[in-house]
Amino acid sequence: QVRLNESGGGSVQTAGSLRLSCVASDRTHMMHSWGWFRQAPGKEREFVGVVSRSGSITYYADAVKDRFTISRDNAKNTMYLQMDNLRPEDTAVYYCGLQLKKALGSRSLDDFGSWGQGTQVSVSS
Repeated sequence: QVRLNESGGGSVQTAGSLRLSCVASDRTHMMHSWGWFRQAPGKEREFVGVVSRSGSITYYADAVKDRFTISRDNAKNTMYLQMDNLRPEDTAVYYCGLQLKKALGSRSLDDFGSWGQGTQVSVSS
């Protein structure tokens, strides 16, 4: 089974930037859309965004649209999440997962799997 590994988290101040990476252990990811979710303390894991298999189509949650950008480099088995203009409410553990069910555009947690271990993002005011 493919393994995903997130990295790039850290602590920044409001309006700062971070770039997260998600590396897959094999090329299974090429068969799937690839997404980012996040989970803040005491809250459920929520959709952040997803990128199509080719990387040409992306969807974002309203809360991050125009601030976050998802991309993927299939040759490097890697997906990225560029986060700009960060806010304290973006503080969470960020997870990447493969979309295993339904079509691109789904934002349901249940349609994703093969989760990585997560990377912590902390934004201070």
